Amino acid sequence: MTSLSPQPSLSRIRIGSAPDSWGVWFPDDPQQVPWQRFLDEVAQSGYEWIELGPYGYLPTDPTVLTEETSRRGLKVSAGTVFTGLHHGESVWEKTWAHVADNAVLAQAMGAEHLVVIPSFWRDDKTGAVLEPDTLTPEQWRDLASLTERLGQRVREEYGLRIVVHPHADTHIDSEENVVRFLDATDSDLVSLCLDTGHYAYCGGDSVKLIETYGSRIGYLHLKQVDPEILADVRAKGTPFGPAVAQGVMCEPPKGVPELGPVLSAAQKLGVELFAIVEQDMYPCEPDAPLPIAMRTRAFLRSCGA
Repeated sequence: MTSLSPQPSLSRIRIGSAPDSWGVWFPDDPQQVPWQRFLDEVAQSGYEWIELGPYGYLPTDPTVLTEETSRRGLKVSAGTVFTGLHHGESVWEKTWAHVADNAVLAQAMGAEHLVVIPSFWRDDKTGAVLEPDTLTPEQWRDLASLTERLGQRVREEYGLRIVVHPHADTHIDSEENVVRFLDATDSDLVSLCLDTGHYAYCGGDSVKLIETYGSRIGYLHLKQVDPEILADVRAKGTPFGPAVAQGVMCEPPKGVPELGPVLSAAQKLGVELFAIVEQDMYPCEPDAPLPIAMRTRAFLRSCGA
C-alpha cells in the first residue's frame, strides 16, 4: 500500500486522465456515459490533460472539440489507435487510414503523441480466440519493421510521436515480449507507452523497465491491478474483458504496482512525461467514475504529482 503522506514534487510529470477511466472502450455504446459528461467530470476531478479515447467518442470536428475542451480548461495529450501490424503488408493501407484519421484530430488538438495499441489475440469483449497468442519470427519482423514505418510517417506527416502500449491479451505483453519488441525497433522512431497496470497484469516490473529502458519510455498510463483478482484471473485463464468486469483493475492505492516509486523513477529520467490515469472499468455504473477520479487525483497529489 502506498502512503498518502506528501512526497517531493514530480515537476516533470504531467498528470491527466482518459475516457477509459469513465468506462469508455468504444466510440458508441449504450453502457457508456455521454461524452459531455466525461468532459464535465474529468475537469471537475482536477485534471487538465485528457486523451481522445476511441475515435468517434469525442467530437471529431476539431473546432467543436476545441471549444468543448477549452471552456472546461482541458488540453489533449494524445490520440489512440489500434493496429495489427504483425499481419504484414496486407494490413498497411487499412491501418494507415485508421491512423491518419486519429492523427489529424490529435494534431489539430495540439497533442504530441499517438498511443499505438497492438491488436488482441482474443476479443476484449467476448473473449473469443482470434489467433494464436504467440508470433512467428516472420510476424515479429513485420511487427517491428511496420511499427518503425508507422513512427516515421506519423512524425513526418503530423509531427506526432508514436508510443506503443504493451497490453494484456496482445502479443506485446510480458517483460520478455516487451524487451524483444524494444530491442527489435529503432529508438528514434518507436517509444513505449508504459501502462503500469497492464505490465503488472502480465507479470512485469514497471520500475525495473523504467530503470533499464528509460530512454525508450515516452509516455505513461497509470493503473493498478488487484492482486487477489489477478491470481484468480491467471488461474482460470480469464480473458481481459471479463477480467476487467470482475474488477481486476482497481482504484489506487489499493493495488499494485505502487505508483509512488514508478513516478519517482520516471522523474529521474530527466524528461517531460505525460502520466495519464486509465482505470479500466468497462462496463460500469454511470455514477461510479467521478468519485474514483477525484480520490485518485488527490492520491496522486500526495505522491507529488
